[in-house]
Amino acid sequence: MSRAVIVAIDGPAGSGKSTLAKRLAATTGLRFLDTGLLYRAVAARLRATGGSPLDAAAAAAAARTIEPEGLDPDALHGEGIGGDASRVAALPEVRAALLELQRRFARTPPGAVLAGRDIGTVVCPDATLKIFVTASIEERARRRFEELRARGEAPIHERVLLEVAERDRRDRERAVAPLSVAEDAVVIDTSTLDVEQSHAALEAAYAARIGSSANRTS
Repeated sequence: MSRAVIVAIDGPAGSGKSTLAKRLAATTGLRFLDTGLLYRAVAARLRATGGSPLDAAAAAAAARTIEPEGLDPDALHGEGIGGDASRVAALPEVRAALLELQRRFARTPPGAVLAGRDIGTVVCPDATLKIFVTASIEERARRRFEELRARGEAPIHERVLLEVAERDRRDRERAVAPLSVAEDAVVIDTSTLDVEQSHAALEAAYAARIGSSANRTS
């Protein structure tokens, strides 16, 4: 049996990593997982049951009930859930509960494209290809602001900017699996790139490391 192709795409909130990862999965025939949705699902489950995102035991119990299939991105991207997701993601108990699930998904043939914050450094350090997608904080806040408006919400730009900055701080300073660039990752800055340009850069990195014809859909 051939070894699964694993593409790890990491980056801060609003960098475009999930959108790009999903597109790459579609063009390569690999499975796709936005690992951030797992933590959002844990946060949403705690909210629904009145639990706190700081309650490690309750959050870990919720994490053990999450499955990657069937997650609804639209339901998990409301304003406020991202902050709670960042809090539960800082809990070692939650990360431990979700780690093997992510690895099992990645290693199932033919492989997968995983988007997250610690895929290339912790979840799949042996990934076939590692990408770190980034963008300026101003651009990432603008994208988040427009995303919330498109969902019919009424965000305040200054508040969105502060929330993005706070999520960056929590993600980089957490004790377990902090956001960082893997030493062998290809860095793609999307600050001044549109989706097509960003996808072209990602495809070029994939072709250089894995091959332009490997695992392609017809």
